[in-house]
Amino acid sequence: MAGNFWQSSHHQQWLLDKQDLIRERQHDLSILTEDEYQKIFIFFASVIQTLGEQLKLRQQVIATATVYFKRFYARNSLKCIDPLLLAPTCIFLASKVEEFGVISNSRLLTTCQQVIKNKFSYAYTQEFPYRTNHILECEFYLLENLDCCLIVYQPYRPLLQLVQDLGNEDQLFTLAWRIVNDSLRTDVCLLYPPYQIAIGCIQFACVILQKDHKVWFAELNVDIEKIQEICRYIINLYELWKQYDEKKEIQGLLAKMPKPKPAPQR
Repeated sequence: MAGNFWQSSHHQQWLLDKQDLIRERQHDLSILTEDEYQKIFIFFASVIQTLGEQLKLRQQVIATATVYFKRFYARNSLKCIDPLLLAPTCIFLASKVEEFGVISNSRLLTTCQQVIKNKFSYAYTQEFPYRTNHILECEFYLLENLDCCLIVYQPYRPLLQLVQDLGNEDQLFTLAWRIVNDSLRTDVCLLYPPYQIAIGCIQFACVILQKDHKVWFAELNVDIEKIQEICRYIINLYELWKQYDEKKEIQGLLAKMPKPKPAPQR
């Protein structure tokens, strides 16, 4: 692992430009609106989160899997690989990279089948269609697309250090941690360094909790404009979430989504 973020592949290769993201998504956004596209990614972030929790993975592993998922579709259309196949593949790879240990193929498949049937039956009427060979094949494709850049720096560590610097406020830390988790449903992990995301989430939490840390923020050597941009992404996410009835909308969105061909063989 690179000793620091600035020398890492995360910084050198995987902080993307917003215009590049828009350009890469042109095909998908000719079929889906911007809001519909975001709603699909909110849904699959929830699928990854639920799979990870059922497999008893640490939040760091789940976050890394979600970043892999977002990085893949930052460079590829949704029609390249079914997100329902890529989601467990990202979990499979992240658990190895984050040294959680290899999840056995049978356990991963059984968990996928149970989660889709019990938690996401409102989205999928059929059972989980993929088998071990699909996940292993997809893992090679994912590795190739990530250019084997597998170390992901997350905002959790800088968040902890920053809150300690603020005087260990438990309530602030808990809320900011939850906002970091929510931020995985936006593009911020593709566009900004993790320490900026951590600061943005702390600022957001301070506003909600009505805590005044203006002096502390003023002393940070950080680009405030970037922090405000991160906060805007999070505000937009919460605005979208407020009027998103996932249980009613997701089947229609999945039906409209660009799809790979041909379908997997059973």
